[in-house]
Amino acid sequence: MRTYLSAALSAVLLVLLTLLVPFAALSAWVDLELDDTDRYLAAVSPLASDAEVQDTVAALVTDEAMKKIDLGPLQDTAEQFLHETALSFTRTEAFRRAWDSANRTAHQAVTASLHGEDGQAVTIELAPVIEEVKKELVDDEVPFADQIPVVETSITLLSADRADELRSSFRWLRYCSVWPAVGTVVLLVLVAGLAFVRGGRRAGLTTVAVAGGGLVLGALLLRITVAVGRDRVLDQVPGTDRGGAAAVYDALTASLRTTVWIVLLAGAVLAVVGVVGRVMTGRRA
Repeated sequence: MRTYLSAALSAVLLVLLTLLVPFAALSAWVDLELDDTDRYLAAVSPLASDAEVQDTVAALVTDEAMKKIDLGPLQDTAEQFLHETALSFTRTEAFRRAWDSANRTAHQAVTASLHGEDGQAVTIELAPVIEEVKKELVDDEVPFADQIPVVETSITLLSADRADELRSSFRWLRYCSVWPAVGTVVLLVLVAGLAFVRGGRRAGLTTVAVAGGGLVLGALLLRITVAVGRDRVLDQVPGTDRGGAAAVYDALTASLRTTVWIVLLAGAVLAVVGVVGRVMTGRRA
């Protein structure tokens, strides 16, 4: 009877940890990073140097500008020149400042969309970038530069439909904050401690091994969740925006992927220590 009870408790612990790890990591991520403007900007600011983002921005700026410019037989030449100029601009300090400013506004849209009542698409507005490109061309005395319109042009990060789907989940994660992570650590310490006290070394080591397995499975489930979330978010992003949106998503979830490796390593160590310790204890007995 005692053996069956021990096996049942081990199974419960394994399932609890498998589910708690991704839930704890996601709730802490939403509260500490996604909701925090400074951390959000720290994650996406380096993307100003990302080739995918630069190409996406240059293409969007060029496409929008060429809608208002008609140079007849010189149209293709002007478009190529404008694209090269826009791409060159994305490598400047002025672009980095414009990118940070645009993302600060985008973060407000993220929080409003995910925590508000009505769903709206989350975008990065590129009008300031177009304005800077136009200014640079005008300063270089390019003939058609003054015809470039400074209009709303944006990279879609999250469609309105996806925001509606995610809102309730994000509210719960935000409400839970870091407490699921704290609870997971407390659960590990208490269960392992009780196992050592009540059942002795062999029972304690078995619990440690089971806990390690639960952490490994939880880390793998978290990685799958991040990957599935990426596919679902990008699924409704327009094709022209997908490269830039993917880069932003990957930057924002980088800490989650790091968490996966940390938890995976910790779980593997606990599992090995528990199994090896139990084998060594059995031999000594």
